[in-house]
Amino acid sequence: MRRVIVIGGGISGLAAAWSLRGRAEATVLEADDRIGGKLRTGTLAGVPVDEGAESLMALRPEAVDLAQAVGLGADLRDPAPGPVTLWSRGALRALPPGHVMGVPPDPSALEGTGLLSEPGLARLRQEETLPAPPLEARDVSVAEYLTGRLGREAVDRLVEPLLGGVYAGEVDRLSLRSALGPVAALAGPGDSLLAALRDRPARPPRAAVRGVTGGTGRLAAAVARASGARIETGVRVTALRRAGGAWQVATASSGVLTADAVVLAVPAHAAARLLAGLAPEAAEALGGVRHADTAVVSLAFPPGTEAGLPPGNGFLVPAVEGRAVKAATYLSRKWAWPAGGPCVVRASLGRAGATLPRSDAELTALALADLRAAAGPLPAPLATRVTRWPAGLPQYDTGHATRMARAHAALTDLPPLALCGAAHQGVGIAACIASAYMATQ
Repeated sequence: MRRVIVIGGGISGLAAAWSLRGRAEATVLEADDRIGGKLRTGTLAGVPVDEGAESLMALRPEAVDLAQAVGLGADLRDPAPGPVTLWSRGALRALPPGHVMGVPPDPSALEGTGLLSEPGLARLRQEETLPAPPLEARDVSVAEYLTGRLGREAVDRLVEPLLGGVYAGEVDRLSLRSALGPVAALAGPGDSLLAALRDRPARPPRAAVRGVTGGTGRLAAAVARASGARIETGVRVTALRRAGGAWQVATASSGVLTADAVVLAVPAHAAARLLAGLAPEAAEALGGVRHADTAVVSLAFPPGTEAGLPPGNGFLVPAVEGRAVKAATYLSRKWAWPAGGPCVVRASLGRAGATLPRSDAELTALALADLRAAAGPLPAPLATRVTRWPAGLPQYDTGHATRMARAHAALTDLPPLALCGAAHQGVGIAACIASAYMATQ
């Protein structure tokens, strides 16, 4: 059997090791003292709380299928039903159903919601009367294309908060094709975007995401066990080189390891450093990927607090509001576990191009102030936790797909060396798993 070293023990690296089971002898090297990457479940006031990703995309199969394959099928659960809610213009406002990443097929559904001003709504109604040339081959930003179709207010107030919740990115830089692929596909032929949205086949009614009872951190642990791979934590890889037809993987603590193939399942900037001397063109492409610093503030409130929260499972915040919090989730309500315990609310902060406060106390104070302004009076929390994710989210800026294609192509002349992770096919768990499968084909 081939010896494969997987560098990186996040869900991408673990899924790569699982994919290799029975075909190769896999070793996973993780620099941190724990596996899972952004699948991290801690405990706050006695309650399991996800400090990174808290759900699995269910509209594509990879994450849910893998969870079932490693024995977590009975622990998957749908979130409590509720609309997507935006905190906009001083109030919590629900997006009408049927939207695609904030783009509404029928502008009349927005009437009376306060999500758009009358001029903004009038501009949106004009979309079907505007010329709609085919989407050009060049990669355009979300804002460049959608502003011309929907108007800037609709982009800032409807589309940006949903993209901000996923990428923490800037609509003036995010690639339409990479960040809003379904919308780009509808726009491609050259027609009214709203009409195309209305004409698309209806998907079966089901939850867009699913959770794991006890936290998504359980998925990482289950995949690691099921992979049969050797897992080593606290091992930082310092260099890659070829010698005698094999890969040599130099580490800071375990000496030099050898393998027939290597999978780089690390962030783009880390992969760029390791590839600088081996594949400079790939390193340059990967090193050009911007990343956003983000943080999660988890707060546990006394039991019963949940009853006073506004309807829904939380809210998203448009960047034009100028708030510190970009998203909030009422975890106890959304996932309904554990019953009878403290009420846990999670706030996400950090956007591309912005700097987070250095003090955890300041981050917590900002989060609590915004939560109280949006959701009403909240008691003093029983416990809080700040989890920082430096350079945590790769930015799918215009040209991203071309950059990644160039990086992968630059490795074709090397012996088996593959890339996977959040920079390649999407930042969500399902997309990371898909990139791991492609890397290990």
